[in-house]
This record gives sequence, structure tokens and C-alpha cells, in this order.
Amino acid sequence: MLKLRILSPTAMTDDLVEILEADSAVSGIALMRGASVKPVGDVILADLAREATNDLLDELRELGLHRAGTITIEPVQTWLSHNGFDAEMHTPGSSADAVVWAEVAQRSYDESELNWTYLSFMSLATLLAAVAIANDSQILIIGAMVLGPEFGAIAALGVALVLRRFVLFAVAVRTLILGFVAAIGVTTLLCLLARVLGWITIEDVTGPRPATAFVYTPDKWSFIVAVIAAAAGVLSVTSARSGGLIGVFISVTTVPAAGNIALGIAFGAGSTTWGSLTQLSMNLGGMAVAGWATLALQQALWSRVVVRRPRFLRGHRPIP
Repeated sequence: MLKLRILSPTAMTDDLVEILEADSAVSGIALMRGASVKPVGDVILADLAREATNDLLDELRELGLHRAGTITIEPVQTWLSHNGFDAEMHTPGSSADAVVWAEVAQRSYDESELNWTYLSFMSLATLLAAVAIANDSQILIIGAMVLGPEFGAIAALGVALVLRRFVLFAVAVRTLILGFVAAIGVTTLLCLLARVLGWITIEDVTGPRPATAFVYTPDKWSFIVAVIAAAAGVLSVTSARSGGLIGVFISVTTVPAAGNIALGIAFGAGSTTWGSLTQLSMNLGGMAVAGWATLALQQALWSRVVVRRPRFLRGHRPIP
């Protein structure tokens, strides 16, 4: 169940209330006349089955509400309502499977924004990865993977392609490129300092590293893991189940590869640098393609549910 809050210009309020009342997926409506200051008008609150959100938002957009007023969507964690139960039962599909595309798009824009916080996390994660590689520590590698913020921008690529938001695609590509370049640059400078101080030696970079050699030795499994992880990650994002993202973060070799690239540049180790660059490219490419494919499949499957909805409602009676 979702909670819908609308700030409506006075002239649009009656039409909006009529639309909400006619939709069986809406289980409750509250209207506060004159409560909105900007825009000058009214506040409408409604309880809505998650499965019907996209259809209703399309109707509201057709009226131009998103330009003249404001639409806010919030999840309802706990609710007790027979009307709400009826609304969910009368709406085809499962709330767990329903993708609220406006929510996904907003989250993608937020997580692919290039800002100080993103660059800081990216640099710290890459630096931690370099330390992990120099010490051949799998524990530190996992820490660096979890710390890296890049998955949001990678997922945004798939969202942008499915929804045809090409501005979002450009923003995500820019964030990924500049984020990795900045993180590798900062880590390279600090690796050079560690080399001068004698904290890291060439043997640490080019010597045997049984625990972290996978960082610069890509193979078919690198691509397969990236595809599986991206599919799971996108499902976690669209279903608002963040627990699955942790598994994604510790499965893909993006930040560790960036850390090894920085070490390779600082110590002039060409073979490990190119191997890590290949690893990074394979993971980013595999995740982007898998994310797009997963979202496209979700969109195709859910569109079939939407087509069935009017027919389902015509033949379904309310629960007594």
C-alpha cells in the first residue's frame, strides 16, 4: 500500500477527486480545502494499492498535475483497513512485483548525481581496495566493495534505456567516468607517496597474490557474475528490498579493479594495470546490459498485468 499526497490548484481539485473515486485501487481519500499555500489550492490524501500506481500517475500526468501542483508518493509500512485489503485484492498482480517507475526514476537520478559525497565514497573505497591488494587481504577487498557507491549509477543506465530518459543516461555515464577517474587519480597519488615512504614495494604489486589475483585476471566468470549480480541488484532496487544489494556489492570486481589500476600506474606495472582495466570494463559492461535486460523484462511482464486490469475489474465483485 502507498500513500498519495497531492497539492492541487483549486481548479483541478474536483477532477482529481473524481479520478481517485473512480479507481477501485484507491481505498481512502481525504480532502482539505484551501490547505495548500503553494500552489494555492487544496491538499488531497489517498491510500493506493501499489500495483495500480503507474496507471493512476499516467492519468494525473495527462491532466498536467505534475506541472501545476505536486505529487508525493510514500510507502505505508503497516496498515489496518478492510477497504485497503479489498483494493489490493481487486488490483491484478502482486505488490512485491509491482514496479513504480516514477519511484525508480527518481532514485536513479538521486544515486547517479555526481557530488562531493559520491566522489568521497568512491575515493575512499578505491584507496581501501589498494591497501587490500598490497596486503593481499580478502576481508579488506570485501570492505572496499561494500563501500563503493557505483552501483546506483550503473543501475541508472538500465533505467534510462528502458524509460528512454537520455538525460539520465548522460548523467550516469558522466558520474561513472569522472568518479572512477577521480578515485583512481587520488589513489595513484597516495600510492606514489606510499612507494616513496617504502610502505608498499613493487613486490607487493607484482608478486604472488593468491587471495586477490582475481582483480587483474578476468575470465568468463567475471562477466557471468556481473550479469547475475546486476540482475539481483535491479530487482532489489525496483522492489525496495535493499537487503539483496549487499550481495551485489560484494560480488562484482569494480572498485578492487580500480584500486589495482592505481597501484599499477604508481609502480609502472603494465600487466596488472591492463588486466584490471579489462576486469573493470567487463564488470561495468555486464552489469549495465544485465540491468537493462532485467528492467525491460519487468516492464514487459507488468504491461501484460496492466492490460488485464480493466477486464479483471469488470468481472470481480467486492469482498463482503
